[in-house]
Amino acid sequence: MNLSIRQLRYFEALVRHVHFGRAADACAISQPALSMQIKELEETLGTDLFERDARHVRLTSFGEEFASRVREILRSVDELGDLAQASREGLVGRLRLGIIPTIAPYLLPAIIGSLTRANAALDLQVRETLTAKLIRELDEGSLDAAVVALPVSEPSLAEVALFSEEFALVRPLADAGKPVPGPKLLRGMRLLLLEEGHCFRDQALSYCDIHAVSPRKFLDCSSLSTLVQMVGAGMGVTLIPEMSIPVETRLAPVSVARLKNPRPSRTIGMIWRKTNPLAKQLAQIAEIVHQSANAVRASQKLSG
Repeated sequence: MNLSIRQLRYFEALVRHVHFGRAADACAISQPALSMQIKELEETLGTDLFERDARHVRLTSFGEEFASRVREILRSVDELGDLAQASREGLVGRLRLGIIPTIAPYLLPAIIGSLTRANAALDLQVRETLTAKLIRELDEGSLDAAVVALPVSEPSLAEVALFSEEFALVRPLADAGKPVPGPKLLRGMRLLLLEEGHCFRDQALSYCDIHAVSPRKFLDCSSLSTLVQMVGAGMGVTLIPEMSIPVETRLAPVSVARLKNPRPSRTIGMIWRKTNPLAKQLAQIAEIVHQSANAVRASQKLSG
């Protein structure tokens, strides 16, 4: 049986995008060429990988099992290239870096600047999404490393702490002089939260010791920026991470208060597969990211 790595990459792209046109664009080939390669792959295997109709592309039961094996094969192939890169002892030539949305807007510009100064030829590819998706993509081999809130407690992943930051309370400007509520009082207020799937939402709920969220009392948003704007409009109060304060509260009519001790906080770190041959280089990159974060936070304290 003659299967090519190129065909497997085309197959994996179609599995990921579930659309021939988008998969073809991702592979930088024409849609007819992609269709032909998938058809040839199916003929080689002697069975269908996809169910097709006018609007949908779905994996067959065999296709689902095949996809799992293909991901393992492609990850191993990529790691062979990483192994060669690791033998040259330099920083990585390509870095596919994931980052969570509650960190990306505030830290990413500094990370990009520091990494490109350390390696001008670096091919940096950034993916911003939720922690669960980043962990899945790390496991599949489509990401090299990710910046997330720790711990992730995945046995297959290495974790390196970068920095810790506290949470702050954001209230309407009219509440600036009022006493700062503790967790018990916050539970009785209209607390605005990020939508399901954000680890920061879970951390905020944990601080307030909230286990069952009433839909009449809490509102969900997709970004910290929206949360702060809703607070400014008098819709409630929210918690945001320290690093986001200068950006998100600059133009909003809100007040920021430090919470009472013990103040809630989170640890931000970088994770990667323990089996990645570039583990040594990724540890060096983690140190660069750590220095970038320290520089950003120091700058914020000076300007504040």
